[in-house]
Amino acid sequence: MAYSDIVMDHFKNPRNVGEILKADGLGEVGNPVCGDMMSVYIKVEGDRIADIKFKTFGCGAAIAVSSMITELAKGKTLDEAMKIKNSDVAKALGGLPPNKLHCSNLGADALHAAIKNYLDRKSGKVVAKEEAEEHHPEKGASCYCPYCEKRVEEESPFCIYCGKEMPHDHGH
Repeated sequence: MAYSDIVMDHFKNPRNVGEILKADGLGEVGNPVCGDMMSVYIKVEGDRIADIKFKTFGCGAAIAVSSMITELAKGKTLDEAMKIKNSDVAKALGGLPPNKLHCSNLGADALHAAIKNYLDRKSGKVVAKEEAEEHHPEKGASCYCPYCEKRVEEESPFCIYCGKEMPHDHGH
């Protein structure tokens, strides 16, 4: 299956590319094995996504998915945006080749992670990444992912369980 015209348009002319400084929510997902990494930033006003941007490192399908997920979510309430599924993204793009469907999962996951991050910050459960203290465990101590709280290898730049970038130096 070839890429649809919609996929090609979103790849060549991606919408909402960039970063929102002091974003209300940030969702970072990825699959280090295939190389696709997505960050979705949201600004919330009231209960709606007033602004949304993305930064993606990956293939053309991953970029198109990121662009489309921002288009689908912009202006939606948080509840409406949480209901956007990977199949909705693939359908809006006019379909994806079977070997690229995982990209639509990443897009929906990044959006949902950004919303969850916003809700967690709002409730006081999570300290914003830029406000968090640097983590340096004592020599011989284990490192744990701050997102999924699973034990990771010290030298790992990404959590092998959730795919998120580790926010501290593992060279200790």
